[in-house]
Amino acid sequence: MRAGDSDMYDEDLIWSQCSGDKTDIGMELMQVIRVMNKALPLEKKLKVLSIGSGSEPQFKILKAAFQSGVNLLDVDSVPLEIIRKYAEQRSIKNVSTIQADYTKALIKQTDAEQFLRKSLHGKKQDLITLHHSLYYCEEKEWTDLFTSLYKKIMARRGTIHAVMMSSKSQDQSSTTWLYNHFAGRFFDCHNHQDLKLFGTELEKNKAFARAKFTRKTHKVRFWIDDFEKFMSVVWMILLYPNVHKYTPEQKEEITGYIYHNLWIRKKPLVQMQDHLIILKNLGG
Repeated sequence: MRAGDSDMYDEDLIWSQCSGDKTDIGMELMQVIRVMNKALPLEKKLKVLSIGSGSEPQFKILKAAFQSGVNLLDVDSVPLEIIRKYAEQRSIKNVSTIQADYTKALIKQTDAEQFLRKSLHGKKQDLITLHHSLYYCEEKEWTDLFTSLYKKIMARRGTIHAVMMSSKSQDQSSTTWLYNHFAGRFFDCHNHQDLKLFGTELEKNKAFARAKFTRKTHKVRFWIDDFEKFMSVVWMILLYPNVHKYTPEQKEEITGYIYHNLWIRKKPLVQMQDHLIILKNLGG
């Protein structure tokens, strides 16, 4: 129960180091880069905008593949400072950090135009990633966000790669089930952010008539042989305490469930996660 007081950055670091999430994202990201390299001239140096980047491990892939510019956008200055120091210590010149709230800077096309001029120096991006960052944007605004990115930020030929937790799962050891079950019981909150369904709907949008869409779902697993650290990730998934403030009794019930149904059985926490890839003038 004490693990609920952990800082979210520390919780996310445990998740990143001990789950297959970042490996899964990295593998799919490499497939995207392969498609781009095949379609675009080899002499063209690429640019990427990573939205909600944090200090993500796939940054190392981005800095190697996008030599014309890696633009890392996050509302939190702490992970950006980690990356800034990392790049400075190693004399990496192609990395820029941008502290801003993308839900204010990119949803409206007029704001996106201003962001392009001021933060990206007028340079459109060959790849835009939203790796677990759409949680912070209401689903009703997704269409406006993607349209703005597609029209104003993305280069004439480019890609969007978005990843997030699936909205539905019957697996009682999954992050989706845990959130829907406990946040549903205690706060009447459920995860309705369905990235795959959104991709299907967006494909019908006339603004994306020339785009090619790919939707996939992968399973990743999380395990660490330390119950307190295991629980810190559970609290991150259940959005305690920044969104939902569970009572001590509710926290005790959740901790007991995890201990008896996952921990003592050595059963990993699993996550079903959806990938949405949008290719613009790149073929398939």
